[in-house]
Amino acid sequence: MASIFTKIVNDEIPCYKVAETANCLAFLDVFPLAKGHTLVIPKKEIDYIFDIDDALFAELQLFSKKVATAVGKAIPCKRVGVAVIGLEVPHAHIHLVPLNHVSDINFAQPKLKLSPEELEQARQAIIKCL
Repeated sequence: MASIFTKIVNDEIPCYKVAETANCLAFLDVFPLAKGHTLVIPKKEIDYIFDIDDALFAELQLFSKKVATAVGKAIPCKRVGVAVIGLEVPHAHIHLVPLNHVSDINFAQPKLKLSPEELEQARQAIIKCL
């Protein structure tokens, strides 16, 4: 069965797309830890990030760096944190989280409830910085 991320890749589920290449996709997390929290995925459904072949893994990392740089410019923060957990969705993904404190990347904390307008505003701000 296709993961929720594969459904996003296939345009079966809408997303707040930030950036895209032939093999990678970045979109806002709709249950973010911070405004601008972005997910970066390979379009190919691979469950575990370290099962990705070397060429795609390198491409995903470089794409993530480009997106993280834009997130850091668009969203006021000290840094953009990176996390790979991979337990909640069986599709490899990288979390890019704007940080002002180390606790900002604590996945046990309650998620923000941003309006569609707030998500779209963050999306547009990040796109402008790409």
